[in-house]
Amino acid sequence: MTPATSGARADIAILGGGLAGGLIALALRRADPSLAVVLVEAGEMLGGNHRWSWFESDLTRDGAALLAPFRKIHWPAGYDVHFPEHSRRLDSTYVSLASADFDAALRRELAQSTIHTGRNVASVDARGATLEGGERIEARCVIDARGFILSDAFEGGWQVFMGRHLRTDAPHDVDRPIVMDAKVRQHDAFRFVYTLPLAADELFVEDTYYQDSPVLDRTALSSRIERYCDAMGWHGEPLAFETGVLPVVTGGDLARYQREVRVPGVAMAGARAMISHPLTSYTLPFAVETALLVADNRDLPGEQMAALLEAHARRVWQRTGFYRMLGKMLFGAAKPEERYRIFSRFYRLSPGLIERFYAARSTTPDKLRVLTGKPPVPIPHALRALASHRPPLAPPEGTADNG
Repeated sequence: MTPATSGARADIAILGGGLAGGLIALALRRADPSLAVVLVEAGEMLGGNHRWSWFESDLTRDGAALLAPFRKIHWPAGYDVHFPEHSRRLDSTYVSLASADFDAALRRELAQSTIHTGRNVASVDARGATLEGGERIEARCVIDARGFILSDAFEGGWQVFMGRHLRTDAPHDVDRPIVMDAKVRQHDAFRFVYTLPLAADELFVEDTYYQDSPVLDRTALSSRIERYCDAMGWHGEPLAFETGVLPVVTGGDLARYQREVRVPGVAMAGARAMISHPLTSYTLPFAVETALLVADNRDLPGEQMAALLEAHARRVWQRTGFYRMLGKMLFGAAKPEERYRIFSRFYRLSPGLIERFYAARSTTPDKLRVLTGKPPVPIPHALRALASHRPPLAPPEGTADNG
């Protein structure tokens, strides 16, 4: 084993430069520029290869201020959804941020000594982290934001997707996002295509599946995107691709997971801490909330920061129980090719309810409204699904593809 060598010393070391880790570093910089913060990322670019989208109303004033440095695309004219039974145009302002712009803004905003990309973490403890090669980073507080750890403490299904950034040969005339086009063939899963008009001649087209297994068939999904674009009359040059396999958590034991993955004195954030929307895998509002919480408590020693974020994760788990219940019904009460009916009915509800749902801020009247009326699945099937257990989220070796 290579002995540790002296390296950076920091007040706070953040492991993982994805959305959660990057926003924590930025929030700390804005709150107190004198803090010595180190952000360690295994990849060469902060944020990886992703695109995050949200509703403008998801964020508080402080949250919107935190995101001000990033170049984003806004669609104030709203967005469309399509289902076999109906289509709808909603007026909510939609916003999107690409990882390349996330990386560029953080490199502008953070101190030059903060960012360490292309560095893998070999080990972590309450006093710091040792990188591969033996370099040691000492810190008063360590925050681990390196991503979700698969665990059979949880049960559920999977959200599998492939996205293509396309430059079209001619203007595409799409003036607002198509957040969900479920008129496509369902392929033994709830399938929809998601389209963002990034410029007059650029589109981001993503094929998404809520399915029982974590298998991502790149060839099949690529050909389906190709056929969808052909049918829409969009032709041109692919500029970039994105793939992902995300857990859709429908139940489990958070306390057990925390015991299994906890490193004493090390705080956890983001997906690693299970701080996300369990049904939609929506992360940005949660990452902003966590970043502001860390910044407000930036002087805590590591052990207390770890306890603070663990308690925060428990609160998020408690307030998202409604969505795990809906996820269990989605996977357990409806045949895969009929799952789209649940979202078709949901998208007939009020725009405010829909926004609060995605931000995991549904009110009690919202929840009652979602559950009342003519059910999109047979009631006996729904009751059996709620009483049953989904398979644990631990796929066989080699089946998951995290892009």
